[in-house]
Amino acid sequence: MTNLLAVFVGGGIGSILRFGISSLIQNASASTLPWATLVSNGLSTLVLGWLIFKLELDQSSWLFYFLVVGFCGGFSTFSTFSNETFMLIKNNQTPWALLNIAISLGLCLSILFLVSKQLK
Repeated sequence: MTNLLAVFVGGGIGSILRFGISSLIQNASASTLPWATLVSNGLSTLVLGWLIFKLELDQSSWLFYFLVVGFCGGFSTFSTFSNETFMLIKNNQTPWALLNIAISLGLCLSILFLVSKQLK
C-alpha cells in the first residue's frame, strides 16, 4: 500500500509540474512543434537519469516508486507526445511530425546517455 500511495502522490506532483510548464510555454510560443511536451519530457528524462545513475535507488523502496515511477511518470507524457505527433500528421504536417519524433527521441536518449556517462 505504501508504494501505491508513493506513486499516487509523486504522479500528482509531476503532473502539476508538467501542467505548469505546459501553461507557461503554450502561452509564450506560437510554434508548430509541441515545445511544452518536449521540455517536460526532456526535464523528466534528466531527473530520471540523475535518480537512476546518481542515487542508484533501490527499486523496491518507496522512494523509487515516489520519484521514478510516480514523479517522473507524471512529469513526462508519452501519450501527449503521441497525440501531438498524430495531430501533426493528420493536419498534413508530416515533416513537423517527423522532426518532433527525431528531436524528442534524440534529446531524451542523449540526456540519458550523457547523464549515465557523467555520473558513473
